[in-house]
Amino acid sequence: MAEIFPIPSYNLLFLLIISRLISTIGSSKPWNILLPHKLLNSDISDRLRADPAAINSASTDYGHIVEQNPAAVLYPSSTQDIAALIKVAYNNSVPFGVAARGRGHSVRGQAMARDGVVVEMLSLKSHRDGAGVVVSGSYLSGFYADVGGEQLWIDVLNATLGHGLAPPSWTDYLHLTVGGTLSNAGISGQTFRYGPQISNVYELDVVTGKGELMTCSAYKNSDLFYAVLGGLGQFGIITRARIALEPAPKRVKWVRMLYSDFSTFTRDQEFLISINERGQKQALDFLEGSLLMDQGSPDNWRSSFFPLSDHPRIISQITRHGIIYCLEVAKYYDEHTQNTVDKDLQQLFKGLSYPSGFMFKKDVSYVEFLDRVRSGELKLESQGLWEVPHPWLNLFLPKSRISDFNEGVFKNIVLKRSITTGPVLVYPMNRNKWDDRMSAVIPDEDVFYTVGFLHSSGFDDWKAFDDQNKEILKFCDNAGIEIKQYLPHHTTKKDWIKHFGSSRWKTFSERKSQFDPKMILSPGQRIFSNN
Repeated sequence: MAEIFPIPSYNLLFLLIISRLISTIGSSKPWNILLPHKLLNSDISDRLRADPAAINSASTDYGHIVEQNPAAVLYPSSTQDIAALIKVAYNNSVPFGVAARGRGHSVRGQAMARDGVVVEMLSLKSHRDGAGVVVSGSYLSGFYADVGGEQLWIDVLNATLGHGLAPPSWTDYLHLTVGGTLSNAGISGQTFRYGPQISNVYELDVVTGKGELMTCSAYKNSDLFYAVLGGLGQFGIITRARIALEPAPKRVKWVRMLYSDFSTFTRDQEFLISINERGQKQALDFLEGSLLMDQGSPDNWRSSFFPLSDHPRIISQITRHGIIYCLEVAKYYDEHTQNTVDKDLQQLFKGLSYPSGFMFKKDVSYVEFLDRVRSGELKLESQGLWEVPHPWLNLFLPKSRISDFNEGVFKNIVLKRSITTGPVLVYPMNRNKWDDRMSAVIPDEDVFYTVGFLHSSGFDDWKAFDDQNKEILKFCDNAGIEIKQYLPHHTTKKDWIKHFGSSRWKTFSERKSQFDPKMILSPGQRIFSNN
């Protein structure tokens, strides 16, 4: 137990002591400790806050389901501040948890640190002096951007576009931090062709669980490099990432097609992602799929796409079939390909079997396409519908079982319960675009699907959605569908071992012992502790 010293006179330490005294009464858990004297009197003490506003901001996340109060929040001015914090935690007689928080877009408390310290990564943005995104390289050697882990992907996009360049792989929502998405994988409709974001990283700077700042890559400290990418924050806090860049397109041909038959829908998706190599002229740049169900407008908060004049006949199809399936694709172009892009798409679509009259097209700028979710976010914020519970469930499942999943889950659980509010995504990826040396876990088939139930609910009914999620997981277990959770949430060691598989769990655990032996980092993931 940390030694208790007399309360200093200034407000910060008074607030830290009083707030933690209240929480420790009647509790014997080792995380319920006062912050140690060494931390309170360190060089970073003036960047620690324990006032109600700071604590509240770090005690909830986008999910609004889990609430855990930290002892304090660190607002770092440099990478050295983060290293100093972790060194104190590591060297303390009773280590306390440290969690990096970007946009807090986790949904089950993964970025929280009960009675520990949350690092507010966005604080670094104001201290970078415009150096948060630095573009380097040449046409001969290739281009890249050195990006602070606290930077938002929208900032990366805007900075690199100034050089006529952009990363090839994205997430659907760009207002997330680089360190946050790389700690998971970073997926979207580009993944089938360009791989997840973690497959497009050359180098990292990482503060490990020992407080050591290390540079790593596939050729230097490679064990740390592969551990951190998709590592759920368990091995280090990403403070810099070197991201691959390619010439940026100018505009996007954006197309959606509607299907009533699931087998045809998946067959067409799988055909399109089979043409995936970067050198193939006809290859698409983006492919996703989603469900449309009898929940009102065929558009959703993520994007408004279908012409209002077509809404009645689309809704008629939904009413008739219960579920219809939307295939969404995009092909980028610029001044050099603007005269051939339509012909390329026409040739590509010849092999598809979507019903006549149910193709819809848009031509938009590259930025408008990539940042398409932002307008929906702003609309929901204006209506007070953004800061609500989000009982999400994201899954990877093998291609061989996707039809069984459609029958057992989409039709016999989701459609029958009829409570889904929010997008339901379903689209395939190519396994050869992932690197098994990284910590991210995917199914063991050449093609696998991601399914995302991106629910929004009220504060009084989120448990109904959570019950549906549990029913989906139970169905998969009973049917022998070997799913892997993306943005995983497990509460027992047994479930985590099942998630990784025994061999990968062994590697994951060994890396934890090597880089975070006192299990300080990201306790909210609940992988190595029950707190």
